[in-house]
Amino acid sequence: MAIYRLGFVMEQTLGHVTHYLNLRHWVSQDGSVVPEWILINYNEDDLWGRVPVIRSNWTLLAGLRARARIKAALRRQKLDGLFFHTQVTAVCCMDYLRRVPSIVSMDATPKNMDSVGEAYGHKVGGFGPMEAIKFRLNRRVFQRARHLTTWNYWAKNSLVEDYGIDREKVTVVPPGIDLGKWSFERYTKPPGSLVRLLFVGGDFERKGGPMVLEVMRTRLRGKCELDIVTRDPVDLNGLEGVRVHHNMKANSPELMNLYQHADIFVLPTLGECYSVAGIEATAAGLPVIMSRIGGVPEIVLNGETGYKIEPGDIQSLG
Repeated sequence: MAIYRLGFVMEQTLGHVTHYLNLRHWVSQDGSVVPEWILINYNEDDLWGRVPVIRSNWTLLAGLRARARIKAALRRQKLDGLFFHTQVTAVCCMDYLRRVPSIVSMDATPKNMDSVGEAYGHKVGGFGPMEAIKFRLNRRVFQRARHLTTWNYWAKNSLVEDYGIDREKVTVVPPGIDLGKWSFERYTKPPGSLVRLLFVGGDFERKGGPMVLEVMRTRLRGKCELDIVTRDPVDLNGLEGVRVHHNMKANSPELMNLYQHADIFVLPTLGECYSVAGIEATAAGLPVIMSRIGGVPEIVLNGETGYKIEPGDIQSLG
């Protein structure tokens, strides 16, 4: 059996952390791959994080950190290939893209991000010349990569239409989850129990959490109970039937237990590229209510596995 030494350069922000954990699990099951994991975190105490111009630009910060660590990895051993996720980790690695066969993976292109960026606090437009440089850098990454993978067709179409990439060079590969863990028997509820809603979103405001609370205070009061999984503080202001869970880890038994006991998954997000939590919900057998934004609509078969609503449409949510 052929053995391949592969470097996995993985962005460690938002849902990309869960993606990394899932990928690492499955790579460990493949005897033909010897992995070198190169993790690029946002909050690190290093030289690049102390340079004012760089520390405020995630693309530059991630790219320079990735470049330094790939260089160190190649000193230790020869790598047969590199897998970058996302493209921000590759922008400062043009020479490595040329020298080592590489795949660049992403949930969204920079142009995609511009279309949903307001909810992320992402400044769209900015300084014209700088935006032009960023566009050319990303396009060069896409051109030099041996192949590109995207989590959704939203991103694939952007690569083709916005960056001029050959459609045949791009393969849609949703992030996926471990169905062996997430396909479990539903909890049998006692007769007369309230409908139990589940909201999972680290960024409570961007994910539409305040909308869910407003609906719970009005039309759903006394009809539903709600579990919220988030990293942010949540002011319930005396609202009954709502439980807030902090510090939940990806794929943990505690998190899966919430999915197992829920009846409906709700994520009326105001800005999203894709949703790993939404995939987990559908795998767990939950009907979902999610926003029609970014690549999220590709997760939901409207009227079959759930319903799509417009971002900010509180009437449809309730």
